[in-house]
Amino acid sequence: MMHRIAVVGAGMAGLTLARVLRRHGHPVTVFERDPAPDARPPGGTLDLHEGMGQLALDKAGLLAEFRALSRPEGQAMRILDVDGTVLRDWRPRAGDRANPEIDRGRLRDLLLGPLDVQWGRSVTEVAPVAGNGTLVRFADGGQETFDLVAGADGAWSRVRPAVSPATPHYTGVTMVETALDDVDTRHPGLARLVGDGSVAAYGVNRGLVAQRNSGGHVKVYAQFRAPLDWHAHLDLADAEAVRSHLLTMFDGWAGPLLDLLRHGTAFVHRPVHVLPVPHTWDHVPGVTLLGDAAHLMPPLGVGANLAMLEGAELAESIAASHDPYEGVRAFEERMWARAGKWAAITAAGLERLVSPDPAQAIALFDEVQPG
Repeated sequence: MMHRIAVVGAGMAGLTLARVLRRHGHPVTVFERDPAPDARPPGGTLDLHEGMGQLALDKAGLLAEFRALSRPEGQAMRILDVDGTVLRDWRPRAGDRANPEIDRGRLRDLLLGPLDVQWGRSVTEVAPVAGNGTLVRFADGGQETFDLVAGADGAWSRVRPAVSPATPHYTGVTMVETALDDVDTRHPGLARLVGDGSVAAYGVNRGLVAQRNSGGHVKVYAQFRAPLDWHAHLDLADAEAVRSHLLTMFDGWAGPLLDLLRHGTAFVHRPVHVLPVPHTWDHVPGVTLLGDAAHLMPPLGVGANLAMLEGAELAESIAASHDPYEGVRAFEERMWARAGKWAAITAAGLERLVSPDPAQAIALFDEVQPG
């Protein structure tokens, strides 16, 4: 007997879950509130780890295609002092595919493949019905019942309240994102500064990070400690006002670093929120969570990898079990243990990256970089 399975959210977790389920012959319905795959910018680049994101793609039968699209050279990382002095310069060894980079948009398209996603279906509530499946209600007034609903709908999950009262809280760290296009032609000096991968500089309670994406596109992130309403006197839609504020905040830093902000286009406010650590719940038959919906943590290179691995593992648990509820219960136990560990590690990492002592950031990178 095939059970009706719904995935809420067409991000990395939900799409990986759906692809691996499909590979095992299980029909699955994916609901996504965005009206189309390209309705909003897909975000920056991701490094997929061999034992996590790449393993998930292997379980989905997509590893070879990923390798053709990924950028091993993107593993390069350079750390600068605020005066522009190069403090660290890591380059990947020939054949190193431990953590190659891939643009989020390309990875999403790879995972989408033949999946039939119901775009523009915004879920408002998920409610288990004793002995009669799980009810999914939509913003358009419709509703459907499934045997299992997997919430992969991110930080502000509409599925989470069905299993947990937890809500994300602000860490005290904010990121403001901007971008440069056609950097090799328009800003060759900054292209050299960023190199093939990333460049970062850390000062007192703030940092600047630039990451190369495909096609000469560079994402830039200003990171700093501030109240959640730090922008109360600013119009965040006024790019020049935000630029001026950031340039004042980073005043005294080397000119090339400030040029990353001077030449940026629109600015996007991204306050860093997290869920409690650890985040667990009493198992609810017919509903589960994965990815950011289950364990939102600081964006330090682990979240997307965990989300994809969880999607693949949940699909395999369902496929291997005669009782999908037991398969889900076993999956949750494994997820909680692993995610709790990584949530604690990334929380500590964020404290060190955006710290009163910039040397903490350098020490953190020394610990995680090979060799």
